Amino acid sequence: MKRFATPLLALAFLLPAATQAHDIWIVPSATVLSGDEGWVTVDAAVGNDKFYFNHRPMNLSALQITGPDGKQVEAENKFSGELRSGFDVHLTTDGTYRIAIASDGATARWKEDGKMKRWFGPAADLAKKVPAKAEGLEVQERVSRVETFVTKGKPTAIGKIDKGISLIPVTHPNDLFSGEHAKFIATIDGKPAAQIPVEIVPGGSRYRDTLNTIKLTTNDKGEFEVKWPQPGQYWLHISSQDQKTSVPQASKRSLLYSATLEVLPQ
Repeated sequence: MKRFATPLLALAFLLPAATQAHDIWIVPSATVLSGDEGWVTVDAAVGNDKFYFNHRPMNLSALQITGPDGKQVEAENKFSGELRSGFDVHLTTDGTYRIAIASDGATARWKEDGKMKRWFGPAADLAKKVPAKAEGLEVQERVSRVETFVTKGKPTAIGKIDKGISLIPVTHPNDLFSGEHAKFIATIDGKPAAQIPVEIVPGGSRYRDTLNTIKLTTNDKGEFEVKWPQPGQYWLHISSQDQKTSVPQASKRSLLYSATLEVLPQ
């Protein structure tokens, strides 16, 4: 339990996708439930292979679970082990639940006594942790969202996220089938994100010679479409940078988004 005291998502904030050493994800035990089924267990990890626990657990301090009515749902039985974190979600009403670890913080690096120093954490702690006039000081705001979707019974609408990168599903994320097309709109701060790259990687990469990455680019309306080649879990990833920072000391803002989607057989 000691790990929950560490600030934010650690490795999730280090670098954009092109240079990030590890992937981050949350993966539910099921994404579609019916009848009397009402529980899912969710794993959260940082690793070298999608959906395999081979590096370290994720921090759950920024966990957000939004129920079909828009109200927050409390996670149950939270834990953190050596390689993964986890929790249970009780789906008490029908509809779609949005399960996310969403963080907004800052990273800083500077030189002190001839050595490089680094810090990451909540933006409110920046002034206390980092010398304001440090040599070579560089500060970035980091906005990260890692999420998945679970539906009990009939799917319900998914609300818009107003900060950072997110998705507006045109095709519901719990209504995905192999061989069919699905359409989404990528947003930044709630507005369509035009002409930004999207990558989608099927799970099971440990047992393949190649990642089989699907590379897409949003259109001018932020839209992108994918045809699912096979059933299974998929990792969807988007990253971007801009200068729209809310942290006064920061020169730029790094945005990171990933979602776990399950594609079912027809």
